[in-house]
Amino acid sequence: MYTAQGKMNRETVLQQYYPTVRRQALSLQVRLPAGVDIDDLIQAGLEGLLDAFGRFDPTAGAAFSTFAHQRIRGAMIDELRSRDWLPRSVRRSARDVEACMRKLEHQLGRVPEEREIATALDMPLDEYQKLLLDTNNGLVLSYDEVVTEQTELSSDSNAHDSPAEALFSGERKELIAQAIGSLPEKEKLVMALYYQEELNLKEIGAVLDVTESRVSQLHSQAIKRIRSHILDDL
Repeated sequence: MYTAQGKMNRETVLQQYYPTVRRQALSLQVRLPAGVDIDDLIQAGLEGLLDAFGRFDPTAGAAFSTFAHQRIRGAMIDELRSRDWLPRSVRRSARDVEACMRKLEHQLGRVPEEREIATALDMPLDEYQKLLLDTNNGLVLSYDEVVTEQTELSSDSNAHDSPAEALFSGERKELIAQAIGSLPEKEKLVMALYYQEELNLKEIGAVLDVTESRVSQLHSQAIKRIRSHILDDL
């Protein structure tokens, strides 16, 4: 990857990290509407990679692979954010659910159960679960923006072994850790399998012996719980 002069070669970097870019694009695509083109995500990721190549300082102490991973992911998130493809009605519904979760948690002194949330929203359980599916498409930004932004903030001044380690070094460290720790066990497992083990919905469904739709619902609900916890304590 380096020339005889000890400098990184641009073309070699592109060739070496293209599989990483494609893998990250695919991991995002499975959580997005069908209209999002994988090639657009890959292009954004490659631009992020080139940005990392141009900005990387080997004397800063961080590995290029870690720095590149952050910039690739960040570029893809920026591309999705710029489209603003999530309908306002869906955003509003997601905010309503989060507000309901915060209210119930205060009233009950614990994390509310699914049926309790549905009742508080004055809707049947199956309708609430459908709402979770509808809003899950946009939740990739809700969680990944936190990961990306916290990682990039940390990378400016500290070297970390992994993006996950960088995530927990930001100012929201305690809030995020508390929010994840308070999740019901099944939702906590979904988050671990999805974001740490990088399993897809079908694979997680096989582990939990549930359908892909159910995994999507649990993921959606977990993200809303995390967001409601963070927003409540800021």
